[in-house]
Amino acid sequence: MSLLQLVVLAIVQGITEFLPVSSSGHLILVPHFFNWPDQGLAIDVSAHVGTLAAVLIYFWRDVGRMLAGVAKLATGRFDAGARLAFYLIVATIPALIVGFLAEHYGQDMLRRVDVIAFAMIGFAAVLFIADRAGATVRRVEDMTIGQALIIGLAQCIAFIPGTSRSGITMVASRFMGYERTEGARFSFLLSIPAIAAAGLWEGLKLVREGADAPWAAAGITAGLSAVTGILAIAFMMTWLKNAGFMPFVIYRLLLGGALIAYLYIF
Repeated sequence: MSLLQLVVLAIVQGITEFLPVSSSGHLILVPHFFNWPDQGLAIDVSAHVGTLAAVLIYFWRDVGRMLAGVAKLATGRFDAGARLAFYLIVATIPALIVGFLAEHYGQDMLRRVDVIAFAMIGFAAVLFIADRAGATVRRVEDMTIGQALIIGLAQCIAFIPGTSRSGITMVASRFMGYERTEGARFSFLLSIPAIAAAGLWEGLKLVREGADAPWAAAGITAGLSAVTGILAIAFMMTWLKNAGFMPFVIYRLLLGGALIAYLYIF
């Protein structure tokens, strides 16, 4: 694997993981159009480690409150930090189940350019409607277990490449009346168990294969993914304080349209 391929994939992963444009879709498209070989499990794992580190660093206060809340459970206290951690677990369970089934029953069938193209366009419409129709009255502290579960169920749709895990969870929160920044906050925190589970699963496969990990390449990938991930989160949280999802709607429509033209016209 060339250094250029390594850098591009790490940056793409770090940015698109947290913007509503689909990291899985972009990580399929980039090698496809550049005719690059598969990057391998070790690079996939290191990219996940980098984006996980980005969330932990940016939301260190929330992470600290959750850890402290979980520790207080030993004393019989169930505070806001423990409740948030519990809701993240609840919201992650559906994705773990669907991810396991997808791994064993043909998820690779969806890793196609045409699937990504139509998902880009279809979800652009959903993103637009949710942003216009959603109210702005609730915060993460107002969340109920039922709402956390609904967001978790929505997250399962992201197994279709081109959908966007962060995007579909933010859409679900917007439909339930959460502020844009609060929906993004819960979505990004929800990526902690989601990314950790994906990275662990790929890591176990890497161990079973007994392959030697390219440590230097993995380190570069993790570092670049972490830095670009932090920048992407910071940008998204700042942007959503004053604006909506329209730029991402337009981007998805343009990319989806270009892919359809590539497949069926040119």
